[in-house]
Amino acid sequence: MIRIANQRQKLAGFTLLEVMIIAAIVGIMAMIALPNFAKAHANTQQKLCIKNLHSLSETKQQWGFENRKLPTATPTAAQLQLYYGKNRMPTCPARGTYTLRALNREPICNRAALGHTY
Repeated sequence: MIRIANQRQKLAGFTLLEVMIIAAIVGIMAMIALPNFAKAHANTQQKLCIKNLHSLSETKQQWGFENRKLPTATPTAAQLQLYYGKNRMPTCPARGTYTLRALNREPICNRAALGHTY
């Protein structure tokens, strides 16, 4: 009886070494995955910002056409808000700000150094 009880005690649970090896493997996997995740996140933000810049440019052109404005006219955010609806104005996902500029110039994002360009 004593022999069976001792065998059961030896088989139950993991050793400290096994737990440490698993923790090391998980740590190595995290070190590999996190930089890739950050890079993918930044790439997604950049693409969404560029999409927003295209949308703003098209909306500016529509505003200029409908209001018979010269190419040097610059719409305000409030004027373009009418085309997007309430609280739907595009915003930079990287918390940048957009500058609309004149109709004959493309809008810009202050995060252009990160690739947020039209």
